[in-house]
Amino acid sequence: MGLRRAETSETTSRTRRGFSPASRAETPRAEDSLQWITARVPPDLVREIEGHATRTGTTRSEAIRECLAVGMEAIRHREGVPGGRVEELLGAIEGVRVLVELLGPPTLGTQRLLAHWASRDGGVKVSEDELLAEVRLVSADEWEQALVEAERDLSAPANAEPHNEGR
Repeated sequence: MGLRRAETSETTSRTRRGFSPASRAETPRAEDSLQWITARVPPDLVREIEGHATRTGTTRSEAIRECLAVGMEAIRHREGVPGGRVEELLGAIEGVRVLVELLGPPTLGTQRLLAHWASRDGGVKVSEDELLAEVRLVSADEWEQALVEAERDLSAPANAEPHNEGR
């Protein structure tokens, strides 16, 4: 991608008219004003940018500036994160999803069976649905507590002594 200054009819006509030194002092410095750059962009990307400009009701130039700003922000935030790390994280998330799919149905089925057997044998004085609702409520509370503890353990400094050890 090459950068060059583009000469427009507006800039050449200003030069030819010969502004006075006083009017030149009022023109913004090059660092303060927008500057021309040129880039060769694939047609698909041009269509995407034009579509974005249409959707947002802006000009193509404004859409390009927005895309460049967002892209540069993403690059700044990505610094220090190797490209392979993203793939590694996605793989870990997929592994967790597969594990939940394996463990979820048997866990929920076990809860339903326990509630059914307990209510059928007369060991409890509530209906199967009430017992199942109670099991689910207690399970949700236990799950929430486990998540809070896990988040606390993750946020603790690596060299800090765990809160349960040494007692």
